Amino acid sequence: MAEKLIHLKITRQDSPNSAPYVEEFKIPYRPNMNVIGALMEIQRNPVNAQGQKTSPVNWESNCLEEVCGACSMVINGKPRQACSALIDKLEQPIRLEPMSTFPVQRDLSIDRSRMFDALKRVKAWIPIDGTHDLGPGPRMPEVERQWAYELSKCMTCGVCLEACPNVNQKSDFIGPFAISQVRLFNQHPTGAMNKHERLEALMEDGGIGDCGNSQNCVQACPKGIPLTTSIAHMNKETTKYAVKRFFFS
Repeated sequence: MAEKLIHLKITRQDSPNSAPYVEEFKIPYRPNMNVIGALMEIQRNPVNAQGQKTSPVNWESNCLEEVCGACSMVINGKPRQACSALIDKLEQPIRLEPMSTFPVQRDLSIDRSRMFDALKRVKAWIPIDGTHDLGPGPRMPEVERQWAYELSKCMTCGVCLEACPNVNQKSDFIGPFAISQVRLFNQHPTGAMNKHERLEALMEDGGIGDCGNSQNCVQACPKGIPLTTSIAHMNKETTKYAVKRFFFS
């Protein structure tokens, strides 16, 4: 009986400036295998489908439980996490590509710097002066705490940016994840001290005004974060702030 194999077609790129190419691999099948497991098998024995020795495929991963967001890639045309993509549930040949929204460093490894730059731009943190004990923080109403928990699930995986037609190399749009993080930190009792700074950032070029309302992001988010609800909420908040600033500045 012939050995059962997994057939992969992987888009590879040797360096940031080199041309991409597709290389095929056929590896032994194992039950309950995920895409990361398949890539690790290629790394262990880097031989392509033609039986030629090749370089191991480069990719990123960390937690292996859909928490860190590092293993994002396009799998069979859909941006998602490789750690949660089970081989048994994927149509073969399995096509693996890097997310096109981000610069490719090598093979499936991408540079997600634009996401972290966006978080810096909207001040997605709670500033605390000093490291001394400040005592217990202010309590949040339970309804707001539940909303905050949902928004805090973001792992900066980049899937929402890959799915968004308004995010590309020619666009400065910060993306839905950053808008949602503004909502998260603006609703925090301490984070609200910098609320206006975050609203100002959203109103700049590349901010919330560049959202085309395609709603692809909420469908693609692996954590099910209500991104479109956050965008609608922040649209309302920035409009209120703009009117207030116009009449009272």
